[in-house]
Amino acid sequence: MRILITGASGSGTTTLGRALANELKAAFLDADDYFWLPTKPPFQEKRDRKTRLPLVLADLAKAPRSIVAGSVMDWGAELEDSFSLIVFLTLDAELRVARLREREIANLGQADPEFLEWAAQYDEGRMEGRSRPLHEKWLAGRSCPVLRIDGNIPVPEKMRRVTEALSDLGFKHSGIGPDRSCSS
Repeated sequence: MRILITGASGSGTTTLGRALANELKAAFLDADDYFWLPTKPPFQEKRDRKTRLPLVLADLAKAPRSIVAGSVMDWGAELEDSFSLIVFLTLDAELRVARLREREIANLGQADPEFLEWAAQYDEGRMEGRSRPLHEKWLAGRSCPVLRIDGNIPVPEKMRRVTEALSDLGFKHSGIGPDRSCSS
């Protein structure tokens, strides 16, 4: 069982991913840990695509049950088509940006206005990088099930929806079940 939780920055992918990993006794991997090189302050330098894919694949090979949170668009088919289920979270831009501002101030002491502007335009996709139009196009190319969760829904309800989807796919609540992926 391998699940991807994806969506806009601030939509709750990491929060849901950590909660699910704990509930399902699965490994948790944050795509940001592979996308960004460790820097101080963080998120300053991107890791080369050729380097990040082998890193995440090696970690996933150690964890047959895993939850990946974040965006892995254009990282490589070996990863992108390896999920049993993709959960796509959407949330109003105003709430997402407010969450991001709060998180940035708590973690870094200030919010980066350029980052917040980039995050705010996700739904329109006016700037380079992750956007709703690109995510929708990417999701349309996946062959595994995509569970869409829209709106500001409490984490326990999101978890219930994901575990129900997993059950419908033949996975037991413990996360042990048939080994399926997008490509199978």
